[in-house]
Amino acid sequence: MALSALDDLSQQPTGQQVASVLDLALEPWELLRGWLADEAGVDAWEWGSSGKKYGWGLRAKAGKRTVAYLIPQHGSFLVGLVLGDRAVEKARRADLVASVVEVITNAKRYGEGTGFKLPVATPSDLEDIRTLIRIKLAVS
Repeated sequence: MALSALDDLSQQPTGQQVASVLDLALEPWELLRGWLADEAGVDAWEWGSSGKKYGWGLRAKAGKRTVAYLIPQHGSFLVGLVLGDRAVEKARRADLVASVVEVITNAKRYGEGTGFKLPVATPSDLEDIRTLIRIKLAVS
């Protein structure tokens, strides 16, 4: 089973398919997309896949920079973030839920930064994600 619920790589997902898969998580999906456009400078959205194992994900871009990845799942979605070392340190000092800090602490560090995914099912799940994106944009 792919990471994304949208795993038919023969065609890019439609809005209707996304809404169907997300179900009640469509509200936080749309809230986050709106916030990313209005507050984080996201001006482009690109569907992409790294293969059958991963399925489709939506890349939020501000210019050439990827701000976040949104990965649809059944009834929820994942937000993938990559933070540089300074952003990780600032995130550890931020007022975040303990489970989010634990995810960041246990995340693998790659050449481009520390990458991790956070689940979203309700609008209240977005607060820490917004904080992390603000940190990412402020320190880079």
